[in-house]
Amino acid sequence: MSKVLFGLARVVAPATIAPVILSAVAIAPITYAQAETTAKVVMQAPLRVVDPILTNAYVTRNHGYMVFDTLFAMDASGKPQPEMVESWKETPDKLTLTLTLRKGLMFHDGTPVTGEDVIASLKRWAERDALGQRLMMTTAKLESPDASTVVFRLKRPFGLLLEALAKPGSPVPFIMPKRIASRPASQPITEVIGSGPYKFVAASFQPGVKASYVKFTDYVPRKEPASGFAGGKVAVVDRIEMVNISDAQTAVNALSRGEIDFVEDVPPDLMPQLEGVKTVALKPYGKSTNMFTLRMNWLQPPFNNVKVRRAVLAALYQADYLDAQIGDNRMYQVCGAVLSCISPYASEEGATQTKKPDLARAKVLLKESGYDGSKVVILHPTDLPILASLASVTAQSLKTIGMNVEIQSMDWATLLSRYSKKDSVAQGGWSIFQTGFSSLDLMNPITNPNLDGRGDAGYVGWSKSEEMEKLRDQFSDEVDAAKKKQTALAIQKLNYDQVFFIPLGAYSKAKGYNAAKLGSMTDAQIPLFWSGKK
Repeated sequence: MSKVLFGLARVVAPATIAPVILSAVAIAPITYAQAETTAKVVMQAPLRVVDPILTNAYVTRNHGYMVFDTLFAMDASGKPQPEMVESWKETPDKLTLTLTLRKGLMFHDGTPVTGEDVIASLKRWAERDALGQRLMMTTAKLESPDASTVVFRLKRPFGLLLEALAKPGSPVPFIMPKRIASRPASQPITEVIGSGPYKFVAASFQPGVKASYVKFTDYVPRKEPASGFAGGKVAVVDRIEMVNISDAQTAVNALSRGEIDFVEDVPPDLMPQLEGVKTVALKPYGKSTNMFTLRMNWLQPPFNNVKVRRAVLAALYQADYLDAQIGDNRMYQVCGAVLSCISPYASEEGATQTKKPDLARAKVLLKESGYDGSKVVILHPTDLPILASLASVTAQSLKTIGMNVEIQSMDWATLLSRYSKKDSVAQGGWSIFQTGFSSLDLMNPITNPNLDGRGDAGYVGWSKSEEMEKLRDQFSDEVDAAKKKQTALAIQKLNYDQVFFIPLGAYSKAKGYNAAKLGSMTDAQIPLFWSGKK
């Protein structure tokens, strides 16, 4: 692999979004200390869109975590913890939740954070987020009786309220000033003002080329140690300059020479080049940061037949995909959990593709289905190296059991346009689509698009199941933790019975960085340029 481009945007995001034009008054003039520490960082994609609600692009989400803060945040064990919230209380009937904000919360423009800012931000976020939409539909009234208080008055108990406010995947419920958050979610913000540990320097922003951030000296971190996305956020450097180096080899060379300080995504084949460099630390984000997935088109033959889908499941083997695409077993994990391996609801129930494939059973299922030799079209992106080997592995497995398979190759932008077509294969449609997701986007059955059971109105692949939708409703409403876990297990079983999608294995990216300058960075599934240490 010459470069890794996975995560430019989740597949549900628009293929292209125009860069945001920023107001010249977005950030007040800043005076820098002579001895400031500056880190030059290279992310997995250039930053073009700075509105973390407008797009699901992962680089924009990472940018958002530097600038903005959240009410709650997920800790290293996947549990929501208070962040901007000082305290909260819930009534016994679980219909009212009152949040009290921490004292001294300040936006980068010098204005205090208020409950009205919080409400406007959450409403804008909910326009774009599936979990946020469910929260707002359950909320009878969202009010701020005073500047430091936010009150949710619910129509019925909502078992995912804190999880929604701590949601780490795109889009994240970041808090912005009301004047900015009042803008419709379909329109880009024109100022980047948050209350997080870094300020965005609008004056030096060059979309796709350079973005700069400076430490927000008035930020008051929580006293708890940093843990995942939660806890104290102490800026590790005074200034961050995000620069674009599109070729991974060039970025690795620059890191080894000390010309840059951080590379978000070091491909496995380039890792040996950094392992002997004394000034560089090389560290995985965790074995299951991301997951490869396979989704079939339920609208068109042959995958409108569940027996054909079950035959495909029986024929696949995760290790084939992981060895072909990643190669280094330090960087991947065999895992059949439909909610990802990092989810507190993870289960292996029903996941046959984590073991050796049962080709005999696959052939029997295919014969019983009445499969007539219909062409199976697998979409293959040519310009995303991280997905390069998936299509060929699938094609070989399906040919082995007697399916008529054709790989159709195209660039990613064309693929995104193609996979929205509901037409037959003969009319330009498709049969199988494979991609990669951040595990943060899969760990909850409401935010996991692959478990969408709404048919034509749902996620591409258009799986339709009233039973799945009932289980997802049940999961979101359930307040008992044990019962919620039981519902998640039922969702896992139903996925593999009806084959909504097939997890193809979990994998991680590795970050390379200047250990002397950034060595105390918090461990998380994405780059977080803060530490719990002062």
